[in-house]
Formats: sequence, structure tokens, C-alpha cells
Amino acid sequence: MTFSRRHMILTSAATFLAGCGAGGGTAPVVARPDPALEAGLRPQPNASYDAWVAAFKTRAQARGISASTLNRAFRGQGFLPGVIERDRNQTEFKRSLEDYLNIVAPEEKVVFGRRSFAAQSRALAQVEARYGVPADILGSIWGMESYFGTKRGKIPVISATSTLAWEGRRGRFFESNLMDALRIVQTGDARPDQLLGSWAGAMGHTQLIPNAYQEHAVDFDGDGKRDIWSNNPIDAFATTARFLSKAGWRRGQIWGLEVTTPSGFDGPTGRKAKKSVAQWQALGVRAANGGRIPDHSSAALLAPMGLGRPSFLVFHNFNMILRYNPSENYGIGVGYLAGRLIGGGPLRAGFGPDKYGLVLSERKALQNGLTQRGFDAGKADGVFGKKTEAAIRGFQRANGLAETGEPSRQLLGMLG
Repeated sequence: MTFSRRHMILTSAATFLAGCGAGGGTAPVVARPDPALEAGLRPQPNASYDAWVAAFKTRAQARGISASTLNRAFRGQGFLPGVIERDRNQTEFKRSLEDYLNIVAPEEKVVFGRRSFAAQSRALAQVEARYGVPADILGSIWGMESYFGTKRGKIPVISATSTLAWEGRRGRFFESNLMDALRIVQTGDARPDQLLGSWAGAMGHTQLIPNAYQEHAVDFDGDGKRDIWSNNPIDAFATTARFLSKAGWRRGQIWGLEVTTPSGFDGPTGRKAKKSVAQWQALGVRAANGGRIPDHSSAALLAPMGLGRPSFLVFHNFNMILRYNPSENYGIGVGYLAGRLIGGGPLRAGFGPDKYGLVLSERKALQNGLTQRGFDAGKADGVFGKKTEAAIRGFQRANGLAETGEPSRQLLGMLG
């Protein structure tokens, strides 16, 4: 946020926008949890939450939300413990850049994304012309937030925002979003059962939270609806572009680029250590592709996993992406995927071995080896999570080894 992506936009089936809510004697549509959702994302009994909701309804009515809106909006909603767990374990803040990019921009997603990007090229170009935010950046955010519109979320927004408001860690923020979600229902922009999204209440193709929808939503195609929910993503593209433009996006400037640093480089890194492009070049910083570094005033050098691994010179517009989501991994991910969508290749620098001495191909081989021996390690993506850890423990247990759950070169050799 400030509190950004979760101020404006956060992560993760299509839903459809309705012109008005239930009424006129028609039986109300009840928000029902998707049976495919895990238990923690379906309403659970919680007396404290129920008491909070009762008190909140009084506050909401005092701020103009009608009793009928509140009754319709909260029907079928409830406490979701799973959203609290997700709020405390956000991938972009807990993973290394290598793992994060393997999660958000693997090769199969790049291939799919290029087709999706091409299919929306006209809409993206129209939005870029009006707001100045490049089509590839908008397409990348679309891909990062909803896998190019294919994963727009299934969690009821009223339940998610009320749960997080009750929990209290960011209570005022989520109560504000809950209030704006109720306004969406009251004005007829959408029915409660259509307000589905991520664990944090983000909705639509580019995952707008209710606050952002109310402040920035655009009826770009002129059909009378600010429609971020339907299969046509153009209003979502325009809304995201408007947000970035109002935040301060500089038309015609790039976000940043991959660079190299010379052996023995001792210059500063981090977003606060800014220098002119000329100063960075004098220190030996060069574009990784051998091209020219554009001069967009001051820039910062980021080396998330240390010098000698992928490094980036980032400009003003990188910080605008961070207004959408404050994670540096997210900002680099958006820039990286944007380049891939328009034909760019993978990062030129390698990430090298991880703390276990394994490179990406070896981590994938280890996962494949475990699965082939009957210990399901999940997708062989080289990213080790709980499933891979459980598979390692199972293999170790079956083979009389100490159950560490940690990979190693020795383990890889046993599986080879």
C-alpha cells in the first residue's frame, strides 16, 4: 500500500456484473461458498466475529448504507479463518526473487500470456493511448493478478473484508474496503454473489479492492457499466492504467532494466541509494543486453539476491508499480513478465546455487525423483514448499534417514 496493492489491488471462475441487486419481489440471490474452496475459506462459527458484524452494521447505517443492503450483502457470508492465514504468509514478501519468478512467470505462463496479450492488443493499445501506461505493463499486471483473466478469485468479498476487519491487524483499512463493497451493492454495480475475488477482497481481471474500484473504476467501453468482472477486461485495464497514471506514471519512460556490475563493484544498492545514469555508468554498470541505458533522471540499483546474480537499474516508474503492490519482488516480476510478453528472453544472469547447493534444474530433478518414487512433491517447478518438504520427509522416513525435510546433494544423488 502506502499500503498499495492491498490499498488498491492485491492477488489471485469468472464473475459477471449485474446492473442491479435483487429486488422487486424477486427472491434474493444468496452468496454461497464454492464447495471447491478449502474449509478455511468457507464460513465458520465465530461469536466474536458475529458481534463485530452487528456493531459494524450500526456504523454502516450511520454512513448511509441501508438496512436492506446490509441484509442482502451479509446473507450467506461469515468468518473465514483462511484469509487471515494468507494475510500473514504473502508469497511476494517471503520468497527469494528466483522462487518468486518461477511461481509468477514460468515458461508455460509466458507462452499462454503471449497469446492472451495478442488477443487483447487492440484494447491495451487504446488504454495506453489514453493514459500513457504501456500495454506490456498492463498486460503483465493482468497476468500477475489473475493469470490473464482465468483466475479472478472465488472467495466472497464481503466475508473476506469483514473477517480481516474483525481480525484487526489492519482493521481500519479492511473496514473501509468492506464499506465500499457495500456501496457497490447499494448502487447496483454488482450483486453480493458476484463480489468474488482473492483472500483480501481484490476483484476482477486486475484484482481491484473495493476502495480502488470506488476511486478509479472506468467505463472505458461506454456501455454504462464500470465492469471489471465480465469476460471483457477493457474496463479493468483502463482502471489500472488510470490508477497508475494518477499515482504519477511518466509516459514514455521504462520501469527499469537488467544490468551487470563489474567484478569488485562496491557501489550502493537499494531503492534509497539513487544516482544519475551517468554516475552508474562511471561505476561500471552496463545494460545486460549490451544496449543503451536510457536516461530517466535518477535510478537505483537493486540486487535482491546479491551482486553477481540478476541485478536491475530501476527508475521512477518502478516505484509507481510498487504503489500497486509494495513488494520489490512484485515490481521486478511485473517488469520481467512485461518484457517476456513482447518477445524478450529470460534473465541473462543466473541465480546460481541455493543455500543447499542446488541450482534450479537440480531442484526440479529432485522433485521429479521424489514423485517417481511415490512421494508426491507436487509440480516440478524447482520451488520448495510444504508439499516438497513433506515428500522429502516421507522419503527419509522410508529409508531410515533423519527426517529433516531439507533437500541436499546427497538426497539428489539417492534419487538419481
